[in-house]
Amino acid sequence: MGRGGGGGTGGEVPLDDEWNVRASPSALESRNPIRELLESLNVPPSHGKEKISLAQGDPTVFGHLRAPQAAVDAMVAATESCMFNGYTHSAGSQECRMAVADYHSPSLPFKLSANDICITVGCSQAIQLCIAALATPGSNMLLPRPGFPIYETFCKYYGVQCRYYDLIPDKDWEIDLDEVTILMDANTVAWIVCNPSNPCGSVYKYQHLAKIAAVAEKQRVPIISDEIYAEMVFGGNDFIPLASFSPKVPVLTVGGVSKRWLVPGWRLGWIIVADPKGILAKARVMEALMRLVQMTIGTSTLSQAAISGLLLHTPSEFYDDTLKSLKAGAELCYRRVQCITGLDCPTFPQGAMYIMVKINPGAFKGLSSDVEFASLLAEEESVLVLPGAAFGIANWIRVVFATPQNLLEEAWDRIELFCLRHSLQH
Repeated sequence: MGRGGGGGTGGEVPLDDEWNVRASPSALESRNPIRELLESLNVPPSHGKEKISLAQGDPTVFGHLRAPQAAVDAMVAATESCMFNGYTHSAGSQECRMAVADYHSPSLPFKLSANDICITVGCSQAIQLCIAALATPGSNMLLPRPGFPIYETFCKYYGVQCRYYDLIPDKDWEIDLDEVTILMDANTVAWIVCNPSNPCGSVYKYQHLAKIAAVAEKQRVPIISDEIYAEMVFGGNDFIPLASFSPKVPVLTVGGVSKRWLVPGWRLGWIIVADPKGILAKARVMEALMRLVQMTIGTSTLSQAAISGLLLHTPSEFYDDTLKSLKAGAELCYRRVQCITGLDCPTFPQGAMYIMVKINPGAFKGLSSDVEFASLLAEEESVLVLPGAAFGIANWIRVVFATPQNLLEEAWDRIELFCLRHSLQH
């Protein structure tokens, strides 16, 4: 008698080594290049040099940037109350959603309500849900290049064609709007914009944002605006939310507490549905979002309970000190790049935590690509950076400057030695 005994009604019982187990092809094909790379790296110290990572976009990793005391106090109070140990509404508690709505309303031409907010497990899930809610058979979305690779990951998972528009390095990484117009067609269901930018560190001026909104309005395409680095600006440009233009074009804004408040481990993000004309509502997009969030229980109720205290009571000095540190890191990186033959940075970063550095492969021996540059740098100098290939652009590297000054200087000392060692002029 075969495995499983008699009396069954199915087909032939498989042999013992032939289980009916198959991995999902869509899951196996899904890739997040950044997480894949960072979680697979095991870089031993090289020549006695400890690893310095300028690769991971976690502002807390070195411990010099810490969450505001208001966040700590709010989390402790929520925990000690024992009132937030259970489930809450799938889209987030009423109090949490209202706190997010109230926090963002003053910067918009209309007042948000709790019903305009979905609370998510970090900003990454917010991106996932927006893409899932708008994905339809045969649809396409416009993605920035260079851009955060998870946009592509989720688009491919939901069967959405990716169409890439270029950011222009010599124009502060502004969007090539002529190219966007060419890429859009009747099947374009969303245009993803990231401002302030990961990986570029750019912050768009009002005039450029107005042009973005005008193109989207003319083409009748909604915008997904990734604003996880909102207000993290230290250059000459102010941060302006794209939802400011929502009377012209509907905007799904994704954000969260990970970066500005330095608590990525809280895993709390949000979607703001800026739809004053009811365009998304008529298309049942909000209904789709609600159905999607009901598939899971949602983010930590403790994190949700602490949000009001974090948003209301974080002092301005905390934001100022964080931006001062980030600006100092950006200035250090920009200054050091100018002194290294074979590297270039055409644009000083205006915000976020990143600087894009251009590599001239022709200036180096045995370094034909950004991937080889990053790989050998890690091997020889124990300094980690991400190759531009992870963001869809060749011969660039992304450097995180949310790093203590002494470590950042040491990292650049090593990078300079590395470039000199491999220089064709050496």
